[in-house]
Amino acid sequence: MAGHRVYSTSVASVYPHYVAKAEKKGRTKAEVDEIVRWLTGYSQAAFEDHLARKTNFEAFFGEAPRLNPARAEIKGVVCGVRVEEVAEPLMREIRYLDKLIDELARGKAMEKILRA
Repeated sequence: MAGHRVYSTSVASVYPHYVAKAEKKGRTKAEVDEIVRWLTGYSQAAFEDHLARKTNFEAFFGEAPRLNPARAEIKGVVCGVRVEEVAEPLMREIRYLDKLIDELARGKAMEKILRA
């Protein structure tokens, strides 16, 4: 049941936490935005529109123009769970994003975060 609450949570309500986590470690909002665009295929304007409309995670990932195929390369643990083992598709997408933000906050180079 907890997953359903996450799905209905707006991306806009979580986004400031992603930015704060990054900035606390000397990274930038621009880098967070770049990660979101890389993962979802949204343009910056479309992403900002979703934030303004307070789109929930289900719609945000469901409407994404192009989920990056390289996201399957994202591995590791976030919130005590191995992202590659998350069975539920939407929760896996959310965990991919969480993991990328974690990598940014840990100081990983953007080329490595974006699997370039």
